Amino acid sequence: MSTVTGSRRELAWPRPLARFAAFLRRELAAFPGRGNVMMRCVLGSAIVIVTSMTLQVPELALSLIVVFFVTQSNVVLSRVIALNIVIGSTCAIASAIVVFMLTFDYPLLRIAVASAVFFCCTYLLRAVTKFGLVFFVTALIVIYAQSFADRTDNAEALVRACLWVWSAVNYPVAVALILNTILLPAEPERQLRAAMHRQLGTVQSRLAALVDPAEAPVALNTNDLQQGALSLQKLMRFSTMRKHYSGPAAAAMLACVTAVSRLYEAAAGLPVTAQPSTAAGIAAIRRVRGEVAALDAAISEGLPLPRAVAAGSEEEGPSIPAVAAMQRAIEALADATASQESHASTPPPAAPAMLPADAFTNPLYARFALRTLLSVLICYVFYNAVNWPGIHTIMLTCLIVALPSLGASTRHGVLRISGALIASALALFAVAFVIPHLESVTGLLLMSLPVIALGAWVSAGSERISYAGLQIMFTFSLALLEQFAPPSDLTEIRDRLVGILLGVGVATFMQMSLWPEGEADSLRLQLAKVLRAIVGVARNHAQVVESDAPAAQSQSALTAWVMLADCEAMLARVALEPDWREGETARVTLLAQTVLAQSRSILLASDAFHIEANFDARRTNVSGAGLRQACGALQRNLAESLERYAQQLSGEPPLAVPPLPLDLTRVAAAAAGEEGGAPANALLEWAARIDTALSGLPQWSTDELPLALPAVAGQG
Repeated sequence: MSTVTGSRRELAWPRPLARFAAFLRRELAAFPGRGNVMMRCVLGSAIVIVTSMTLQVPELALSLIVVFFVTQSNVVLSRVIALNIVIGSTCAIASAIVVFMLTFDYPLLRIAVASAVFFCCTYLLRAVTKFGLVFFVTALIVIYAQSFADRTDNAEALVRACLWVWSAVNYPVAVALILNTILLPAEPERQLRAAMHRQLGTVQSRLAALVDPAEAPVALNTNDLQQGALSLQKLMRFSTMRKHYSGPAAAAMLACVTAVSRLYEAAAGLPVTAQPSTAAGIAAIRRVRGEVAALDAAISEGLPLPRAVAAGSEEEGPSIPAVAAMQRAIEALADATASQESHASTPPPAAPAMLPADAFTNPLYARFALRTLLSVLICYVFYNAVNWPGIHTIMLTCLIVALPSLGASTRHGVLRISGALIASALALFAVAFVIPHLESVTGLLLMSLPVIALGAWVSAGSERISYAGLQIMFTFSLALLEQFAPPSDLTEIRDRLVGILLGVGVATFMQMSLWPEGEADSLRLQLAKVLRAIVGVARNHAQVVESDAPAAQSQSALTAWVMLADCEAMLARVALEPDWREGETARVTLLAQTVLAQSRSILLASDAFHIEANFDARRTNVSGAGLRQACGALQRNLAESLERYAQQLSGEPPLAVPPLPLDLTRVAAAAAGEEGGAPANALLEWAARIDTALSGLPQWSTDELPLALPAVAGQG
């Protein structure tokens, strides 16, 4: 046995490769809606390939990338992006033609005017993010059109090339819109209901395992809670953009989303194998499970939300705290839907301002535009100096990887290079072994669609890999689908790849050299906001448990989970930021990971402690006022400690020290004085977990990393 174990260890992959393989398995795994997005991309691309090849519309690779841009996870995003692309391409072509009309005979003036237009577009791209795609498309086409002028002296051919670009961009928009709106619509409200249905299905599975030992419960951890809250929040926002809800309908939908999130969080606190000891407890669990099933049916089938779902006063309540919390969540939903008429007169929120307050005063916007412009001009001079037309993608790359932060730009550049390498390898294989046997458009589709499907699958994933999928499709199309005849020159594939590599190198060097923008300081401020959101949750718990009032609908916990997800995405970008100080990025990353892990643990333990406190106080023979006050005081002490740590973390320079341990003696005395036993032990266990997670917050300062950081709390 030891020999076999030793052999397996010798054959094990190196740790970096094992982590990379695990990353790929996680990012390429299927999830609801991913196959639908891939199918829409493939079908739209097939229609565009046949149309462009039949009618000989040039710039097929550009048409395909438009299909990918417009094909989004839901129809709201598809329409918004389609409108931005149409407006941006029209403005871009008009601007390019005007520039050519005024400066065609004066190359230096033409470059100066085009640079001025490019600078303005990239400035507005950074300042006005609401219409960022419009300015991105305008800047991209205006600077790309300069390569047309360098290849011809015929003004008419130049204008025709620009108009063909407009056609190649806009007719795929119409194809993709028809496909996404009529044939395979992805309605955000339907997606929201499906997401709530999946979460309620998990809740029912966890409840079923309590009364039936044969049932295998679905596992839940903090990452599941975080992703669940984030998905509901996003889909709720898209639903309100897609459909104009009345006041009562919007209030009912918001109450429903909040209730589902509370049920999902409570399900994470259910025991896995514990069985209720009495028949009344089993009946209470089944009753709650039936109410969850009724809510699930109403959500899935689009029926009115159930209102009278609360348990009768003559029925015994659940004997498990998390089940009791589910019952209270359902009762809060019933109260909210019963009083939704009160929201009918609520005025709609004010529309956000078109321009941010610092649109023309923040120097970061001008620095970003100037840095990007210099990168493009350096590549343009090099591209013309070496007389190498095949690497014209060098200029486009500089704009594509130009993002506000170093980490985001680095990730975009790595994904662009990775996608280009994969696509180039596939293109070489196709040129060598597939294209010599092609005889029709059908064969062309059979060769291209599998690669397009691969790119669509990757593109439909998370932001960690999605751009690589777009690059796989685009580079493959540039190499094999740009001409109306089978390609035979392998230099096209080489030139595209060289242009991308040089563009990423120049853009990265310029971003690191001129006014580099990192997110490490912003990460600290974001972490402080997350901690303050948890402070709000703890204070809300203290107020509820001290007043012995029914739990009202509150989105504080949902907001905290969403902020945790946003902060985790920012941390992923910070981890990729290059830094001249050796080990500094790793130090900040480790500290931030520890804060995030402890924050998740605190949020989960605070919710579970609140559930136990409410349950224990209500089950005692006396009023339970002493226990309520003790539990409320603990939550308030937690809030004060987190607020103090958040204040220290957001200071300049940061000097955050681990909070002092909480005083658990009052809770222990109150719990022992009321009734004691297993429930009180569970209450003390959650209080201890809160204290452990709070004490595990790391010391954060500008000094070197301490020799011993607190261990990262458990993720589940």
